[in-house]
Amino acid sequence: MLPGISTEQLRSRLNRMVADGMLTRKRYREVPPRVDYELTDRARELMPVLGELARWGYEWAWSTPRDSEAVDLGAIFRLAPGLFAPGGMPGTVEFVVQQPRARPASFTFTIADDGVEIEEGPAQRADAKVTGMKDAWVAAFSPDRDRSGLEITGEDGLAETLLDTLAGAGTRAASVHAA
Repeated sequence: MLPGISTEQLRSRLNRMVADGMLTRKRYREVPPRVDYELTDRARELMPVLGELARWGYEWAWSTPRDSEAVDLGAIFRLAPGLFAPGGMPGTVEFVVQQPRARPASFTFTIADDGVEIEEGPAQRADAKVTGMKDAWVAAFSPDRDRSGLEITGEDGLAETLLDTLAGAGTRAASVHAA
């Protein structure tokens, strides 16, 4: 699901990351074939580095996206482990990104004393839930941080803390890729 990358390129890059000790690979004997990749401890140690790079990008490189740019919300959300400082308010937050004519995408954040973990998919039980159309999410992470299009239910303080963290902790936010 990476735009512009062939299946062979993806397979090659994943195999290289396995060989470099960044990923583990688990193959299932089922039809159709399925393979799962998971980050190793070595790769997880890079999260704070990626978080600092994201902070720099938020501060110095982010602007409101042009029509020719696409915002990858999943990429922003996946930075949470590198951005979130340990010792925050514990709980579970679900982000739901709605799109016209498409199934909503859900991301579940589990916040604990030692940091945050993210899973793609709906939460079994969430303390807070943030829902909005993709454009509303983009506005929430744009320099003006307009959250008026997002609906927060449950523990709004927990949701706001996570949103603030992903928006560059009060600086500027998002990850933009040329379309």
